[in-house]
Amino acid sequence: VAFVVCRSLEGLKTFSYLEELILDNNLLGNDLLLPRLPHLHTLTLNKNQISFQRNTLLDHLAEVVPSLQYLSLLGNMACPNELVCKEKDEDDYQRYRYFVLHKMTNLKFLDTRKVTRREREEALVRGAFMKVVKPK
Repeated sequence: VAFVVCRSLEGLKTFSYLEELILDNNLLGNDLLLPRLPHLHTLTLNKNQISFQRNTLLDHLAEVVPSLQYLSLLGNMACPNELVCKEKDEDDYQRYRYFVLHKMTNLKFLDTRKVTRREREEALVRGAFMKVVKPK
């Protein structure tokens, strides 16, 4: 397990067998770039500055952490719930889950919840259209 307060994630490439990584509270944003970590199964990015304004972060994670099974994004604008914004509700959060599961098909847990079979099926059908976007 690595606990990192980071300015740069460049040094992680030397830990190619890393299995768990906690990057909570680091002001990380959509431009987060991780090296290829093929054994990483747990990644927490809670309370950062991730918003999914560009879809590249989830695509990047799907590519560089293929074994990822647990991802947590609580406390980010990308994860719409009452903790981040009072106007968000359970429907917003469920759409976010479908969108993330559409991109990250191997996840078994997202945030604090186990991924259900029904969610996985719904993500395959509608997940690409579930990105929660804030109107301008």
